[in-house]
Amino acid sequence: MRALVGVWRLLRLLPHIAGGLWIVARRFKRCSPAERHAHIQAWSRQLLVIFGVELSVQGAAPASLAGHLVVANHVSWLDIAALHAVLPQVRFVSKADVKHWPVVGLLVDGAGTLFIERASKRDAMRVVHQTADALKAGDAVAVFPEGTTGPGPELLPFHANLLQAAVSIEAPVLPVLLRWHEPGQRFSTAAQFVGDTTLAQSLWRVVTARGLRVVVSVLPAEASVGQERRALAQALELRLREALVSS
Repeated sequence: MRALVGVWRLLRLLPHIAGGLWIVARRFKRCSPAERHAHIQAWSRQLLVIFGVELSVQGAAPASLAGHLVVANHVSWLDIAALHAVLPQVRFVSKADVKHWPVVGLLVDGAGTLFIERASKRDAMRVVHQTADALKAGDAVAVFPEGTTGPGPELLPFHANLLQAAVSIEAPVLPVLLRWHEPGQRFSTAAQFVGDTTLAQSLWRVVTARGLRVVVSVLPAEASVGQERRALAQALELRLREALVSS
């Protein structure tokens, strides 16, 4: 029975992806930023609906996210859709190979994603400068400082490099906690994208899951003025750990 549900969801996914590609290719160039954000939010929310994911939001973002660096934990490739469903104005920093994923790469590239070669220190510095420039221009940029996806119940250690973008221009930092769960599991195993799991395997787990839910908790912003990037990373990691324990 769950296999039939999964096939039905995949069939619904195909026209939704086609619609997203059409919007990116044909409408984004003529859209105002507000219109573009509305398209991103609507598309992301509908994607969660197609996958049978219930979205819950706790807390509220500042009235304006202009110039904010958003910092979130990372569990699933669906984290981007979950965050865009709540904060559609954010641009993401993502590992470069995502750009080459079939279809997905075109969508995330169209949404203004900044790509980084994580194995290259030189490229990391390029993205730090690029992120700082985007923040100064009034964009909101989101990063996953764990550097990769984790299982959910515990955070991986935060890397401080990309936080230098906020520190260097004294931009505010907005911590956001993502928690995926399903009936009988406080932390969903279906949403996990860890180890040797392929994107296709993870997609099938998601579309065949029952009662999958994501809670997006927006925490109060943290000032970066006078901070050192490693100390800031530790403070943000602690805040998200505490929020994870109490969630």
